[in-house]
Amino acid sequence: MNWHRILIAAALLSPANAFAAEETDLPLKQADFMEIVEKGGPMMFPLALLSIVGMVLILLYLLTIRRNAVVSDRFMNTAEAMIRKHDFVGLISYCHRQNQCMARITQKSIEFMTKNRGSSFSEVREIAESEGSRQAGMLTSRITYLADIGSIAPMVGLLGTVLGMIKSFLHISQGGFEGARQMKLAEGVSEALVTTATGLVVGIPALVFYSIFRGRVQKYVSELEAASTHMMAMLQAQLQLHSPKATSAPTPRQQEEYAMPVQSPLAEDRPDLHGI
Repeated sequence: MNWHRILIAAALLSPANAFAAEETDLPLKQADFMEIVEKGGPMMFPLALLSIVGMVLILLYLLTIRRNAVVSDRFMNTAEAMIRKHDFVGLISYCHRQNQCMARITQKSIEFMTKNRGSSFSEVREIAESEGSRQAGMLTSRITYLADIGSIAPMVGLLGTVLGMIKSFLHISQGGFEGARQMKLAEGVSEALVTTATGLVVGIPALVFYSIFRGRVQKYVSELEAASTHMMAMLQAQLQLHSPKATSAPTPRQQEEYAMPVQSPLAEDRPDLHGI
C-alpha cells in the first residue's frame, strides 16, 4: 500500500521536475550595453551629459595645461634680449602674440611702466604680482570643474538609486509577488543599481584626472612665480644701469665763507716785537 502511494507521488512530481529542469536549462539572455542604459531610467540622461562634459574638459586640459602654455624658455630668452635693448614697445607687441601666462604678466608690467614714467619700480612690481596672482587663480579655478563633476555624478546616481527603490517598493505595496509583479520589482532594483554604477563610473575618472591636473597646476604656478621674480629683477637691473646718473651739484657755500677775512694780530704795531 505504501509502495502505491510512493509511485503515485513520483508520477505527480515528475512533470514538475521536468518543467523545472527545462526552466533551468533555458539559456539566459545576454543584455547589451544599450539595454542596460535604458534600464537606468531618467537619471541616465544627466549622467550622460556629465560624462560628455568631463571627457571634453579632460581633453581640453591635456592640450592647454602644459608648461609652454604657462612659461616657455623661448619667451624668456626673447623678453630678456628686448629688455637689454630697452625695446619695450617691441616687447609689448611680442607679448600680445604669445598665449602664455608669463606673457600676460610681462605685458601688464611693461605697459604700466611705459604709460607711467614717474612711477617707482615697487609699483611696477606690485602690478606684476597682482597679474601673477590672477593668472594662477585662473589656472586653479579651471580644473575645479572636474572636481565638481566627480562630486555631482555619484549624487545623481544616488538619486537614481532612490527613485528605483521607490519604484520597487511601490510594486511591493500593491501586493502580489508572482509573475509580472516580480518582474516589476526586479526592474526597479536594476534601475537603482545601474544609476549607482554609472554615477561611480563618471565620478571616479573625473576625480582621478582632477588630482593629476592639480599637481600639474601647482608645479607650473611655482615655475611662473620664479620666472616673474627673475624678470622683475632683470628689468630693475637694466633700468638702473641705463638710468642717467645724477651729476653731483657743487655744495653751496656757507654764509661765513663770504665774510671779510679777520685781520691777523701780527699785522698790528706791537712794541714788544720791535727789537726782533
